[in-house]
Amino acid sequence: MGNDSAGVKNKRQGPRDFIVKELGFNESQLERFRALNQRHHRTMRHLSEDIKELKDGLFDELSVSPTNDILIDSITSLIGERQKDKETEVFYHFKRIQEICNKKQKEKFKNIIIDALHKGRGKDKPPHRRGDEHRPPPPRH
Repeated sequence: MGNDSAGVKNKRQGPRDFIVKELGFNESQLERFRALNQRHHRTMRHLSEDIKELKDGLFDELSVSPTNDILIDSITSLIGERQKDKETEVFYHFKRIQEICNKKQKEKFKNIIIDALHKGRGKDKPPHRRGDEHRPPPPRH
């Protein structure tokens, strides 16, 4: 079996290709979109590498006795900050994509994002509401 172009066309469409196809970007928009994606990919890769290094450092502490609770708290706080940075980066990446859209594309993009959020949450889960993180889970029947 060779690597022919027909095989590539049958591969599952990635999110970038899906967005480009669904929004129907013109050449100028496509060029800006590609630049945004390259920047976003670099930033996300850097943040993920930071998190991996921090987690490596955290689990290096498993063999240390006694456990330095202050160090563990510090490392886990840094991991949380990097994760927050990733979530913020994703939000602003979508915001920058939205900014290159025309009015019709913005509405379509909004629907794409809403659909993606609902799929990621699962059909049985209710939408997240501010303050839910402080509520106990619902009782099981």
